[in-house]
Amino acid sequence: MKKNVYPGKFLVFEGPDGSGQSTQAELLKNFLIKKKFKVVLTKEPTKTSRAGKKIEKILNKKNKTSPKELQKLFAEDRKWHLKNIIIPSLKEGIIVISDRYFFSSFAYGKSEGISLKYLIDLNKDFLLPDKTFILDVSPSVCISRIKKRGEETTLFEKEEKLEKVLKIYKTFPQKFENVVIINGEKSKKEVFSDIKNIVSKILK
Repeated sequence: MKKNVYPGKFLVFEGPDGSGQSTQAELLKNFLIKKKFKVVLTKEPTKTSRAGKKIEKILNKKNKTSPKELQKLFAEDRKWHLKNIIIPSLKEGIIVISDRYFFSSFAYGKSEGISLKYLIDLNKDFLLPDKTFILDVSPSVCISRIKKRGEETTLFEKEEKLEKVLKIYKTFPQKFENVVIINGEKSKKEVFSDIKNIVSKILK
């Protein structure tokens, strides 16, 4: 994985579905814009690339594929995402906040029985974020949040599945640089306060 050598900072939010990563990414974007930073908020999988469109159909159970083929699609979409959105923004000194990145592939892919080594190899040429926030939220809380949103549960949103995914996520700070676990079960405001403190240090 390559270190970010560009003037912009690359920040990523991760966690099981329903952990609040989209909410926190949005809060951070708004906070940084108020502080007069230029910010791009983006998301994976993208809905724009050819691979991203295929992924959407698979996650919504309209198409089927093997776990390995799905991960190849995620890597293809990520390559497009970096080339077209993330890297051009970082080159311009913009802060890029991504709601999910390759750590999602590692956690969800490994929970499907794919080896972590295979998943890392698939993503080895990609950029390492300056900071990745993993939101630690128990699966039962995640599921109840998803139901409260009135959303249908997608392929990955099953409690025992999220249990596995969370366990894998929690091993990442020991394995990768710039990864931090945040208690995501506190109030939105308290969770954001923890994130804001870390981001402020990065931007100094």
